[in-house]
Amino acid sequence: MAPAWEQRKLDEVASKRIEKNTNGIKETFTNSAEHGIVSQLDYFDHDITNDANIGNYSVVYPDDFVYNPRISTIAPCGPINRNKLGRNGVMSPLYTVFSVDDVINKLYLEHYFKTNRWHQFMFLEGNSGARSDRFSISDSTFFEMPIQCPVLEEQELIASFFDRLDTLITLHQRK
Repeated sequence: MAPAWEQRKLDEVASKRIEKNTNGIKETFTNSAEHGIVSQLDYFDHDITNDANIGNYSVVYPDDFVYNPRISTIAPCGPINRNKLGRNGVMSPLYTVFSVDDVINKLYLEHYFKTNRWHQFMFLEGNSGARSDRFSISDSTFFEMPIQCPVLEEQELIASFFDRLDTLITLHQRK
């Protein structure tokens, strides 16, 4: 019999990236609900970053996760995506950037955040307050988010299953 799934808080498997852009990284990323983490240069026809503020931006490393509090139809409390660009960049301090430990499979967590299993926690603990296009939740509360965690081996199997499924769906849509 497989071991029971554990419920862990996000702060038990992840930590907030607090590093600011003191090394002068120029490439600004954005986290889109539809396209994931992309370079603003690809997303907009010019770099919209204000050089005066970029030192206050958070550094994002490959495989870091980013929470964008911007609400949309497909992300009712904002998207959480993983930096799969393979390079460092910076993001506005409006985003929450976090890295995860080796106790959780990054691909598993990426697929987990594509589900709506974490939305109930967000709606219970946060709100879409004064600005109707932004979700509001404190960092300390955000990192209390419960994550359903099977053992690492099972996480890897689940992640590869969903990856294969995504690939099949993409191939099917191209036909």
